[in-house]
Amino acid sequence: MTIVSCSDAKRGPADWLINGSGYTSTIEETDDRLKMTNGLITRSFTLKPDGATISLYNNITNTELLRSVKPEATITLNGIPMKVGGLTGQPVDNYLTEEWISNMKQDSLSPFVRTGYKSGEIEPRFEWKKRLEWMPKDLPWPPSGKSADFIYTAKEENSLVKGIKVIVHYEIYDGIPLMCKWITVENNSAEEIVINSYTSEILAFAEAESSVGDKKNWILPGVYVETDYAFGGSMSSESCYEKSVWWTPDPDYKTIVNYNRVQPSMLECRPVIGPAERVNPGESFSGFRTWILVNDGSDRERNGLAQRKMYRTIAPWITENPIFMHLRYSDTESVKEAVTQCAETGFEKIILSFGSGFNIEDTSGANLEKYRELVNFAHSKGITLGGYSLLASRHIDNGNDVLMPEGRQPVFGNSPCLGSVWGEEYFGKLYRFIEYTGFDNFEHDGSYPGDVCASLMHPGHKGYEDSQARQFRIITDFYKWCRGKGIYLTVPDWYFLNGSSKTGMGYRESNWSLPRRQQEIIERQNIFDGTWEKTPSMGWMHVPLVEYQGGGAEATIEPLKEHLPHYGQRLADLFGAGVQAAWRGKRLYDAPETLDLVKKWVSFYKKHRTILDADIIHVRRPDGKDIDAILHVDPANEEKGLLMVYNPLDYPVKKELRINIYYTGLTKHVTVSENDKQGIRYPVDRNFEVTIPVNVEANSESWYILK
Repeated sequence: MTIVSCSDAKRGPADWLINGSGYTSTIEETDDRLKMTNGLITRSFTLKPDGATISLYNNITNTELLRSVKPEATITLNGIPMKVGGLTGQPVDNYLTEEWISNMKQDSLSPFVRTGYKSGEIEPRFEWKKRLEWMPKDLPWPPSGKSADFIYTAKEENSLVKGIKVIVHYEIYDGIPLMCKWITVENNSAEEIVINSYTSEILAFAEAESSVGDKKNWILPGVYVETDYAFGGSMSSESCYEKSVWWTPDPDYKTIVNYNRVQPSMLECRPVIGPAERVNPGESFSGFRTWILVNDGSDRERNGLAQRKMYRTIAPWITENPIFMHLRYSDTESVKEAVTQCAETGFEKIILSFGSGFNIEDTSGANLEKYRELVNFAHSKGITLGGYSLLASRHIDNGNDVLMPEGRQPVFGNSPCLGSVWGEEYFGKLYRFIEYTGFDNFEHDGSYPGDVCASLMHPGHKGYEDSQARQFRIITDFYKWCRGKGIYLTVPDWYFLNGSSKTGMGYRESNWSLPRRQQEIIERQNIFDGTWEKTPSMGWMHVPLVEYQGGGAEATIEPLKEHLPHYGQRLADLFGAGVQAAWRGKRLYDAPETLDLVKKWVSFYKKHRTILDADIIHVRRPDGKDIDAILHVDPANEEKGLLMVYNPLDYPVKKELRINIYYTGLTKHVTVSENDKQGIRYPVDRNFEVTIPVNVEANSESWYILK
């Protein structure tokens, strides 16, 4: 049998996905040009007659990504649309030559002109207090790289923007083809200004395909784009795309092959509405940040690895991966018993689950004292304690709920407005409860999904136009505060770039009412599918130890000692993937043999934590017909790979697997140790593949360490 995970990657010692240490960022200024590069990508600018991006070059594939010059940003200021930067006079928009650039002019309609720039090191977006005991490696914060700020001020003759400064910020990162961009507007005038809307990134990409006729699904340019203005995405980044990232036709591209000129070949990054931000004299406003990751091929695995490396670079808290229990009860006796069991088994944190009776909005003196004492008790056993709270998808009252425009409903059916009186009180309670009790982690369900609010009576926003941006700021300010306090955040939405560490891996909750045997394979399918864009640590799974949404005795694991084979399989599935689950129930063990089983798999995970938290290469998706397998890879680790092989069949499977181990960094020989036994050396062929004999017992699993 042959199972191959292949790639169209550029192979060899210079592959940045295996070792990116040689790709260091620099900023180079020559004549009237400036270039930001790290050897993987290069963004080039003109400095005169105005600031403008004239190239975005993929150095890996030797490909120019841009075909035309656009403004560096646009803003609508006091109701008037304005351009920032850019050049005019390009003859056609299919491509851009050096001769044309030299003859292009400053945009006469723009009220701003570039008057300076400064460069330096990258600054942290917010404070992050690391929990090193939960991380496979100590990652740098802020990430290493370079920054450049282009400063635009009013043209002398333009009184509309006198005293207004626009700063366009850029960052480039070491070791990854990734850049970031955002804008700041400073009001140095004597009057309040209103930033009605803005577009902070506009890039005219070369089209990825040529089609005269219109298509339903266009192939987009080979870049991945993400912003920190992301919400309503549940367990997938793609669900957040049309909140701030837009692929649009280019109205200036008159010579495109597509007859109706509707082909999306231009990237625009802007809010859906607003922000309608009022900026007083002496104050400033900063927009959301956009990251552009340049792909170097079309291989799904490779592009997924790049995306996962991006998160480790710009949101390294996603690598914190504590082992946790969802405790079904919150009375003092139950919490103390769970803390004791977690300490005994090697678990690291407890979340007081939904339905447990825990209420973080109860900030009475007695409740605060109760949980401060429980936190202290948990800490004395080496366990962290936190709780669950539901925000959206509930009704408060007509005065505090979001007032939706006619014909529209909240994303979750109901939702309070974060800018209402209730919203202000709610977040005040969260800050107070966490600060007073010393809670170490927080699970925020029904996080803000982007609902607008047309109320004119809420203190946190003026009306409809500023309601989305204001509510988003309220919740992300809280998340960033948590991260600075070292509080671990689980949020079922795509808030990673604002401090969250984990969202759902991707699952259907009603599946946990299926018979236990069916849950095993579906669980591994969910993990296999969820880790194309997420690292193992970015997604949680769920194991209801007590009955959950029905299913009865066939679906339930309790009593644990009566279902040890199934309990052991779930432990093997999750710890073998490096994916933590919410083990939801009243206890982790109910007999000595149950305790031994849990300790076995927790010890396995902790022994191999670094490699198990590393990227997953997708070998064979579970289908119940044969073995399924995943390969963890980390070329910088002593354990370069860990292959997990699962056998769902009622008989043993013995065969040879041919595995591509390119991303382990091993090139000539590999030593393979089965289930921690003595290693055997195998040759690696010229395709970076190795043949490994496997022998997996019925309804069981085997693991193989690669060095």
